Amino acid sequence: MNKILDRINEPRDIRNLTFPELSSLAAEIRNEIIETCSKNGGHLAPSLGVVELTLALHRIFDTATDRLIWDVGHQAYAHKLITGRKGLFHTLRTLDGLSGFPKRAESKHDHFDVGHSSTSISAATGMAVSRDLQGKTNKVIAVIGDGSMTGGIAYEGLNHAGHLNKDLVVILNDNEMSIAENVGALSNFLSRTITNEFVHKIKKDLEHFLEGLDTVGHNVLKVAKRAEESLKGLFTPGMLFEAFGFEYIGPIDGHDIALLVETFEKVKRFDDAVLIHVITKKGKGYLPAENNPALFHGVGPFEVSTGKIIKGKGGAASYTGIFGDTIRKIAAEDERIVAITAAMPDGTGLSGFAKDYPDRFFDVGIAEQHGVTFAAGMAAEGLRPVVAVYSSFLQRAYDQICHDVCLQNLPVTFAIDRAGVVGSDGPTHHGVFDLSYLRHLPNMVIMAPKDENELQHMLMTAVTLDAPAAVRYPRGNGYGVPLDQTYRALPIGKAEILRNGPDGLVLAVGTMVYPCLEAAGILADEGINLTVVNSRFIKPLDRSLILDLLSQTNGRVFTAEENTVLGGFGSSIIELIEESEISGVDITRIGYPDHFIEQGEQSELRARYGLDTAGIAATFRKSLKIE
Repeated sequence: MNKILDRINEPRDIRNLTFPELSSLAAEIRNEIIETCSKNGGHLAPSLGVVELTLALHRIFDTATDRLIWDVGHQAYAHKLITGRKGLFHTLRTLDGLSGFPKRAESKHDHFDVGHSSTSISAATGMAVSRDLQGKTNKVIAVIGDGSMTGGIAYEGLNHAGHLNKDLVVILNDNEMSIAENVGALSNFLSRTITNEFVHKIKKDLEHFLEGLDTVGHNVLKVAKRAEESLKGLFTPGMLFEAFGFEYIGPIDGHDIALLVETFEKVKRFDDAVLIHVITKKGKGYLPAENNPALFHGVGPFEVSTGKIIKGKGGAASYTGIFGDTIRKIAAEDERIVAITAAMPDGTGLSGFAKDYPDRFFDVGIAEQHGVTFAAGMAAEGLRPVVAVYSSFLQRAYDQICHDVCLQNLPVTFAIDRAGVVGSDGPTHHGVFDLSYLRHLPNMVIMAPKDENELQHMLMTAVTLDAPAAVRYPRGNGYGVPLDQTYRALPIGKAEILRNGPDGLVLAVGTMVYPCLEAAGILADEGINLTVVNSRFIKPLDRSLILDLLSQTNGRVFTAEENTVLGGFGSSIIELIEESEISGVDITRIGYPDHFIEQGEQSELRARYGLDTAGIAATFRKSLKIE
């Protein structure tokens, strides 16, 4: 039996389909998404929830000229399938394959690269202004999920867009769920529903009462009718968006293609700012995802028939899990410890903390800026807040780290998960810049553990400091080393020597320590003996140890970090050598180059950029001129 999807190569191919055919196409698209994600992993539940919405959008709008902006991009798989990429869809999120997010370089139908939340309205407003200044007539549409509405930039965009009142369509995809359960007063407001029948009954009862009165009653009735929309506003989310200057439409069923098409046809004729409130079901069409949308928001490979997640290699505990267990144990002994996450309690390992200490756990929603300043406020009053956040997401709060935490020298701990490359989510999610953007901030102490046991002690070190501290650790499992049951604070700025040798000095941090140690072992078998140091601290450096070791080796220095080489750990060693006026030192920095790192498995990317054992050994040989 021929599939309708086989005939869809461009969005225009769906415009003559009947509504029953569109419904069949929606089912086929869902099957394709489920099959691909079961092998590659991906953002399954969000994309399943917007299939009908995607088809209706492409039915009415022409994205070859009209601009369609997907917020975050978690919802864009159906969009990719009908915009000329179905033949490559099996490569989704793999090395050199299709991106898991909209990507301008990938298709003319992708108009803005995304990966972080809440940006669509601001970008769309900029595009609308650009269109008008250039005398163009295309439409601009932003699709934003209700979870993204917890981010402050979304309201900054709404505020400006409403003020400009440009020809702009914002579609609020309301599934009452982002990655975790949505939090905040605004989320509760958006989720509040009221039936049209209820509003209608109030209105009719009021009319009947007033019609029974004399002339005064009829005059009041005229006023009441004029106030009808205000009455509705008391009970619907439309009041909020109309206050921002948007025409509000909805809520409407996001799985009714005919209704969506009819709505978009009418809205296409508008020439001012309009918001369409669409209700969808996250995970629609796949029961395991409908029943557990949080698990299937971003999921690894799974069995289609059962929804059972296919486990990885297993073995050692994850760094995330070790962080969660450690901070719970520390909190049991220190009531000043509080934990903060930005809509990622599971992803950051804080779910157990939230269960054990509900009054000391705070999920601020997708609002990293607020979360950091919120932590600063608590620290200023004597608490010891721990902000658990992915490296790439912490970038969103740089100003707050600088001005609200470091400037005041407040004891906030940043537990930076997913440092280094993270895998298939690609450049928007890799954490390869945090050493560079944190290292130059005064008062900040920065640590990176060589293994999961050292992570425990670094967390204890951080929360007992009277200063800001960052502990950065990778995605994935540790090495399975024994875990100390008693934690100790490490001496600030002190490194450890793991191997001695006169033929060169290797200074490594974090995930690069063991590969460097292994690479040094390989060279030792070839007659070259290197000193290998676990630097532990990126800031402050163990200056005395490094300078002492420089005098004992042959002036050949290597630095290794899972960070960009620009402004990172290696740069700090160059600065130390320059400040100490040491000559005759030849330094090689091992790290990621000056471009955004593509998607791929962590092991694939480390191998591609020479950050695995074999690559590091090859760099040692090349720099030491060993044939």
